Amino acid sequence: MARKKMPALFLLAMSLPGIAQAAEQTSERATAPLDEVVVTAARVDETVREVSASMVVIGPEEIALSPARNIGELLTEKGLGAVNKYPGELISVNLRGFKSAPYGNDLKSHVLVLLNGRKAGTGNLAKIMTNTVERVEVIRGPGAVQYGSSAMGGVINIITRQGSGKPSAELRQTMGSFGYDESGVRLAGVQSGVDFSGSFSRSNMDDYDTGSGDKYFNTGYDHIDHYSVNTGYTFLDRHRAGLIFTRSYTDEIGSPGYLSANDLDNTKDGANHSIDFVYDGESVDKLHSWQVRYFTGRDKDTWLDPTASNASGWDDGLPYSNKTDLSGAQAQTSMQLNAIRLTTGLDWLEYETTSSVDPSETDSQNYAGFVLARMKFLRDRLIADGGLRYDAYDVEVVEPAGRSENDTNLASSLGLVYLVNEEIKVRAHYGEAFIMPGADELAADFLSDFGVHYLGNPNLDPESSRTYEAGLNFSRNGLSAGLGYFFTRYKDKIESVAVGWDQTWENVGKAEISGFEGEFSWDLGAFFGWTYEVRPYLNLAYLDRYEDLDSNADLKYVSDWSASYGISASDYAGLSARLNFVYSGGQDIEDWESGVFPAPRVSLGGFTVADLTIGKKILDLQQNGSFTLSGAATNLFDSDYAHVKGYPMPGRMLFLTLTYNY
Repeated sequence: MARKKMPALFLLAMSLPGIAQAAEQTSERATAPLDEVVVTAARVDETVREVSASMVVIGPEEIALSPARNIGELLTEKGLGAVNKYPGELISVNLRGFKSAPYGNDLKSHVLVLLNGRKAGTGNLAKIMTNTVERVEVIRGPGAVQYGSSAMGGVINIITRQGSGKPSAELRQTMGSFGYDESGVRLAGVQSGVDFSGSFSRSNMDDYDTGSGDKYFNTGYDHIDHYSVNTGYTFLDRHRAGLIFTRSYTDEIGSPGYLSANDLDNTKDGANHSIDFVYDGESVDKLHSWQVRYFTGRDKDTWLDPTASNASGWDDGLPYSNKTDLSGAQAQTSMQLNAIRLTTGLDWLEYETTSSVDPSETDSQNYAGFVLARMKFLRDRLIADGGLRYDAYDVEVVEPAGRSENDTNLASSLGLVYLVNEEIKVRAHYGEAFIMPGADELAADFLSDFGVHYLGNPNLDPESSRTYEAGLNFSRNGLSAGLGYFFTRYKDKIESVAVGWDQTWENVGKAEISGFEGEFSWDLGAFFGWTYEVRPYLNLAYLDRYEDLDSNADLKYVSDWSASYGISASDYAGLSARLNFVYSGGQDIEDWESGVFPAPRVSLGGFTVADLTIGKKILDLQQNGSFTLSGAATNLFDSDYAHVKGYPMPGRMLFLTLTYNY
């Protein structure tokens, strides 16, 4: 496989010392990102400076500047990896060559999506709206020790807003191209120990035109509703009992198929809801903390396929549905013993799936225990972290009658952080990850409607990976930069194979993936002493190796380059703007649009897309609130591009939003 040069990465690395020297002359205007508090890497509060894994945080300011409607679009803007985005509100993201699972539940996902620290139950990132999100924490690389199966390419923890400060309200109305219309309301605040943050939004959209001017029929939707409530009661200053409720509902989402064979009437209805009951507490001396959580939810999609527009006429037009009922509990405690912090816990998780195709009903239960430790040495400049997690799985194919099987896994991690000074951090990390076999893969034993006998393989091993990585981070007075390298060895990929007249599953695949990750941002206003912020930035990922070790060929559906870069500005008085570019590199794919079986392998070229957002507070009524007007242009240069071959994205879209805050 050919190696590609990385001038931007080496330039960034060579520039760090000079940039650091210049930054020392600036004032203490900006808070160092390394001091930002996060929870994903350790399941308890810690600062970014103490995390040994590669970490990206998308905070509330960045979310406010983004035109993204959902988490899938938000992550697309960050350039963390390739994205698979289809018409019909379906988005998955690739981190380090591994992909989240957009269809059905997330049991077989290779990137784990969390909602407030527990499994979201879906890998479709279009189902989670940004207007209810406080921040998104992304761990690039394995997170199995903290969260179990699926956390191979990374962990995406979506943290919803919690009420703070005095009671406030927000009303929002957006209008945009192709008939886009969205209305929203949000209430938040704290009163007498009760915090509350609640929101509702509804949007709809017509069919869109591509960048080349082609009308792409059946790409609109009737409406998308999203509800969110996060409320709690704090008592004795150290205890909080809370409830989190989220719900999204999509009605008549167009499912147009390839533009070359545009289906005019296929649609999808979707619903996702969950409720969490959470109790947090800590001791008087704050050296001992604990959390208990119970959650339950449902994710359901129904695809409607009328026969009127089917060219072949073979389809029966009956709806296809997939439903997942999710339940779980988490209990953990953390103790600070001098220089050692110890966190232990138990997790329980159950997925009950119902589908209109076989296996029509399965049950999967996961019991796990974990221990995470962090130790500080050399006057807190050297930090070591590590963990162990044991998972036990019980799975069953309920209908058609199959078998019950079980499996186990032990995962570990180890990390080191050396804080050279307040600005420079050197890190190294080793982590293991795994994907448990599904209920059908382990326990199927039935004859399908097509006469195929599906037979599970109880001897399957979990898919597994080992990742080694190291990195350097620098942060001072508005300047933030980092560079990291990782290497992943992946084995025991589970694939369907024919054995005689049976269809079963075997561990057949292995691969190696490695690459560089870098980020850079600099508040020039702080450097020059301006009264406003001007911040250029760059985030990029480059894979120098992504090889299937069986075929010695590059892995399919993996881009070598991905990046986001641009500039943002703010006058700290209500005016803000951002120009953002996203580059997605080329990849080798299977061309199913060709109609040839097996699908030929072809190359899909890379592309760049630009977005522009501008916002300004236009009227301040003091005690009676304020009005803000903002505009956005997505696909600013009207590019003709597609994340997935045959499914082109919208051309230029313009949005105008009026927001009233009280």
